[in-house]
Amino acid sequence: MLVGWQSKLRKFLNVTRNGLIVSCQSSKGEPFHGTKFMVAYALAAEIGGAVGIRTNGPKYIKAIKKAVSIPVIGIYKRRYPNSSVYITPTQNEAKLVAEAGADVIGIDATLRPRPRNTSLAHLIRFIKEHLDLPVLADVSTLDEAINAEKLGADIIATTLSGYTEYTRDKLHHGPDIELVGELVGKLKVPVIAEGRYQSPAEARKAIEMGAHAVVVGAAITSPHKIVERFVREIKKVVD
Repeated sequence: MLVGWQSKLRKFLNVTRNGLIVSCQSSKGEPFHGTKFMVAYALAAEIGGAVGIRTNGPKYIKAIKKAVSIPVIGIYKRRYPNSSVYITPTQNEAKLVAEAGADVIGIDATLRPRPRNTSLAHLIRFIKEHLDLPVLADVSTLDEAINAEKLGADIIATTLSGYTEYTRDKLHHGPDIELVGELVGKLKVPVIAEGRYQSPAEARKAIEMGAHAVVVGAAITSPHKIVERFVREIKKVVD
């Protein structure tokens, strides 16, 4: 018999296989920052056929869970001194994400020093054993993915490729589809493609490479960034 988190994992994977997960997040100062906008984006994503939502913070997780029927990957971004790890960095944030109703908890699973000398192994174990939820591990390299899988992560996502100090050379080269292929070839757990996916063709390529699902954020939910892309292309003609 499956325990709680295993049953929840199976349900999540069944619903999200070969689908699009929309990341509904925003920062202070952006025109669409606020709960009503994040809920509206999530509803629009569901209407459009998205199979899941990824969002940041207990307030948004709770509101979106009430509004949609598709699963929610919850994270909680919080900065601590002397650490670059900020995506659900400790069990305190993980607990708040769980209490808000997330179906899966996303965490930073890089090999960088963690806040308050916490352990990645301990955090993964805490989420599964005490919060009874599956763990999605955000990584930036193959080595980090292998380590996260060994420590018990249930899903691996390429979210942080290009965003760690040692992968910044990839930041301006589009999505790291090559890493998706590497992870699919090496890991036993499902791989989710995430990070700088700008077009349907790129998302399709990730699925063709074996990704379980694809997460797309700014290309869908950041209108000012979408406008910037159009403006850049037009300027190439007139400059």
